[in-house]
Amino acid sequence: MTTQLSNLTLRVAVAVVGIPGLLLASYAGGVYFFALTAAIGVLALREFYSMTEAKGASPQRGVGIAGLLCVFLAFFHEQLQYFILPFFIEHGGVSLLTKLQLFITLFFLTLVIVLLVELFRNRGSVIANAGATIMGIVYVGVFLGTLLGLRELYGMEFPVSLAMAHANGLSPMADDAVRATTYAWGGWTVISIFASLWMCDTMAYFGGMTMGKHKLFVRVSPNKTWEGAVWGFLGAVATMLLMRHLVLPYVAVHQAAIIGLIIGVFGQIGDLVESALKRDAGMKDSSSLIPGHGGVLDRFDSLIFVAPILYLYIDFVVLS
Repeated sequence: MTTQLSNLTLRVAVAVVGIPGLLLASYAGGVYFFALTAAIGVLALREFYSMTEAKGASPQRGVGIAGLLCVFLAFFHEQLQYFILPFFIEHGGVSLLTKLQLFITLFFLTLVIVLLVELFRNRGSVIANAGATIMGIVYVGVFLGTLLGLRELYGMEFPVSLAMAHANGLSPMADDAVRATTYAWGGWTVISIFASLWMCDTMAYFGGMTMGKHKLFVRVSPNKTWEGAVWGFLGAVATMLLMRHLVLPYVAVHQAAIIGLIIGVFGQIGDLVESALKRDAGMKDSSSLIPGHGGVLDRFDSLIFVAPILYLYIDFVVLS
């Protein structure tokens, strides 16, 4: 029990230091959120590649990190236009790629480069090396990149009709004010996702510690219980409903409940998936970078897994 309390104290201390910066970058969006997610992605990818090395693979770390950043740039498409559109207009008005075109192009080029490098590399198994490199780009790069994409849905892509219906009576002529309001909603949406994930993790921890009797998945994570999972699920849904009431006026009550459900179910599955990867690699933590929390991948495993599902649901359902 003493060890558990000591570890909990360390976890809380690190959270008190790190959370404010995380929330500020989430609310600000733009280059600040890009820098935050890119830093998380690069560190998590390095840890993932360390796992694959423990299994005998030799991933292309440099190419993998470059591929991850390319994927992130594709999800940062709208902001990129503001940086490079004047250049294209000035030099003959060359048309820009759409977000999907940019993603497909950069991802395809990355895959080609991985295979070409492996062709001349001669370092162990080509299949294991290329597979580990590409899996890292997809699991960390694409999955986490969707969180960046989700944050950017609240810019110029945000539906005008939905904005005007909930933007506190702002006039249709006040376009800049409406866009500022919707972009702030994007920040609050990401903050709400973080809050829901953290509450899910916290409720699952204490619920399992105090009431846990039935093991959830012994082969992958011996300490997790069904009781803890249920409490985590309830915490995620309740938190999202509360955040909807406080800061997310554009989200319907049933949509907030579904977002909480996605987080409560798939967030915990994401934690189990990363536990399975660590167990296969013979590692307790992905690294010791964050005191009391293990590695970056340990801390953001649920977010990485749940982000693409939330991106699709919010884009195709909530904002449709």
